[in-house]
Amino acid sequence: MILQQILRLSSLFHSAVSIPVRRNIGLSAIVFNKTKELDPVQKLFLDKIREYNTKSKQAGGPVDAGPDFQKDMNESLARLQRAYGEGDLTKFPEFKFE
Repeated sequence: MILQQILRLSSLFHSAVSIPVRRNIGLSAIVFNKTKELDPVQKLFLDKIREYNTKSKQAGGPVDAGPDFQKDMNESLARLQRAYGEGDLTKFPEFKFE
């Protein structure tokens, strides 16, 4: 009887402790990755993402998008406005709860 209660308490303790421990290990792995030097492939990937981000901010939209892209985008927006009504479809809607 006492052994069963001890085993039951140990399983409860294990389940209560295991989730925070796994979460802390996961967070510490992320922090550790940010502090150590990245491998060359990861560094190249992040550099390209940052480069695209600066180019898109300078261009004010997608980088290296030709007239075909803009035409397709305008057609898609017109089709969506016909289907769902007027409004700016490029922005997230604002909800007002009263």
